[in-house]
This record gives sequence, C-alpha cells and structure tokens, in this order.
Amino acid sequence: MDIRKIYAIWKKQIKDTLKNKEILIQFVMFPVLAAIMTNSINIDGMPKNYFVSLFATMYIGMAPLTAMAAIISEEKERGTLRVLLMSNVKAGEYLIGAGGYVLMICTFGALFFGMIGGFRGAELAGFVLAMCVGILISLLLGAAIGVKSRSQMAATSIAVPTMMVLSFLPMLASFNDKVAKVSKYIFSQQCNKIMEGIGVHGAGTQSIVIIGINFLLVIVLFVFLYRKYGLE
Repeated sequence: MDIRKIYAIWKKQIKDTLKNKEILIQFVMFPVLAAIMTNSINIDGMPKNYFVSLFATMYIGMAPLTAMAAIISEEKERGTLRVLLMSNVKAGEYLIGAGGYVLMICTFGALFFGMIGGFRGAELAGFVLAMCVGILISLLLGAAIGVKSRSQMAATSIAVPTMMVLSFLPMLASFNDKVAKVSKYIFSQQCNKIMEGIGVHGAGTQSIVIIGINFLLVIVLFVFLYRKYGLE
C-alpha cells in the first residue's frame, strides 16, 4: 500500500464531488433538514430529538451507499478506473482512498447531527460512533453495488431500492408493528435504536449482535462480487 497514492485518490474524490452537485447535495440535505425540522416543529408528546434520529437514520441508509456506488460505477463507465489501475494504482489503494473520503465526509455529517441534538462529550462521541458504524456498513454495501455495476445507471437501479429499504423501514417501523418485526434485523434500524437511547441507556446486546451480523454479511457480499467482477 502506497499512502501517497491513497491520498491522491482521496484528494481526487474531493475535487470530483465539488463538481458533482448530485453527490454533494446528499451529504448536505439531511443534516440541513434535521436542523430546520428540529428548530421549527415542536409537538407535545414527540420524543426528544425525533427528527435528529429520523434524518440521521435516513442519512446512514442513503448518503454513503449512493455516493460510493456512484463513484465506483461512474469511474468504471468512463474508463477512469481502468486508467488508474494501469497506472500502477492497486485496487485496495483506490478503495481505501475513495471509501476513506466518503467515510470522512459522512463523519462530519454525523458530528453535525449530534450537535443539532444537543449532545456533548461522551454522549456526542457515542452518537457519532453509532452513526459511523452504520455509515461504514452502508459504504461497503455501496461499494459492492458499484463493483457489480458496469454503469452509473445500472448502479442507480440497484442502489435506489436498497437505500429506500434501509432508510424508510426504520421510520415505518415506528408506526407499524409488522414492519418493526422485519426492520429489526436491518443495521439501520438498530443504529436508530442506539441513537434514540443515547443519554438514556447503552447499546443493547441484540443491537450489537444484529449490527455485527449485518457487517459480516456485507463484507462477504463485497468480497464475492469483487472476486467475480473486479474493478475493471
């Protein structure tokens, strides 16, 4: 692994995102919506930081997944990725550079969500950590979709329904017990549960186990697709 090449890929992604408003808006939209809704809506009986947890969960399910899938599939479609690999950039260096960039941007978003929720100190660290675990899993899932897809359109056709499930099932679960029975096995739902419990109770064993199983399954899926399709 060459740190200089990883840094070059990371820096390249920053420049590309500033030019690609469709990806950039995904990192900004949900934190802004959370801030607006939290400060403008106050309903009796509404759980504390309801909108923060709601939009943070949507952020976990959408932003890293769609961004990573779009980055890889777009560069495969344009042939940029092939050029990078032929220029002696290893696949691992590219994935770490691109993935590290998405993780960094999303971590800033997680920190912003925590600040909107009024968390400080250990509570803020716990909130950000819970989000980052979900972000990492979503990022790996997006990378798997990007590896599988030969074009950005193909990646979008898979990423959109996937992110809809990850983002909206936890929201629907709060209104429907039948949906809750299904969504409890999804990492985004468990991240939501942990975030809602910050300052009240710690992460439950069930949540940790389910998130761990989701993480292993996503890793297996990524490895399988990478070995089958590669990055070229």
